[in-house]
Amino acid sequence: MLRFPPLWQKIQSIRVRTDRRTQFVDVTNEVQSVVAKSGVQQGTCYVYVPHTTAGVTINEHADPDVATDVEGILDRLVPNKGPYRHVEGNSDSHAKTILTGASQIVFVENARLVLGRWQGIFFCEYDGPRERTMQIKVVPDPE
Repeated sequence: MLRFPPLWQKIQSIRVRTDRRTQFVDVTNEVQSVVAKSGVQQGTCYVYVPHTTAGVTINEHADPDVATDVEGILDRLVPNKGPYRHVEGNSDSHAKTILTGASQIVFVENARLVLGRWQGIFFCEYDGPRERTMQIKVVPDPE
């Protein structure tokens, strides 16, 4: 008999499409959907971006101007044009990814992401526009 592992044992992927070079995309609902479908009531949600010029962060999502402001801050902090030695023209994107990181961990309680009142999960594009992938794995607490 063929047996399949439970959904929570599999890495789930979601696609994210961006339309600007630097763009924060609120993916909270998409990640929550993966958590809900996993069937995990109590555990940990791992969110990972397998790209060197994109990341993931948690910040305020109640006011979209916060994400826009942070996009601008990062663009001013690490400008697109160097002097950079990397010939692909996206050294700034690599540096911004280092600043935000490529992964986040969020606790799960009652099949819901445990986020602060104003917090959301953002996919961070630094070399767009593109279509990208985020990987999510939800792991239950040991019984």
